Amino acid sequence: MQLIIVESPSKAKTIEKYLGGKYKVDASGGHVRDLPEKRLGVNIAKNYEPNYVISADKKPVIKRLKEKVEKADKIYLATDPDREGEAISWHLQEFLASCWCKQSEHHQTPPTSQPSCR
Repeated sequence: MQLIIVESPSKAKTIEKYLGGKYKVDASGGHVRDLPEKRLGVNIAKNYEPNYVISADKKPVIKRLKEKVEKADKIYLATDPDREGEAISWHLQEFLASCWCKQSEHHQTPPTSQPSCR
């Protein structure tokens, strides 16, 4: 199975319809990690390395994605082609690091559009 992870649940449903069952498509629902709210978000002793925490509402999303990733042969991160999308892909890749991921950009979602992969 090949898995495509996008940002939006509605976009996931649309893309999965277009692909006709060749791929499984799931969504992260946006950002999955952030800097902590109640303490300093960087480690000063380690050259200001950020200390990211998983958002409480995203723990079930991460669990679901990890289960799907374990069954997948390939994983494509198809977030939006902007800074926010890049950040979401980076965070997803960080916690899915045990798997091979390929990043894909989708600028439109009609069935005729083709992803550009890097």
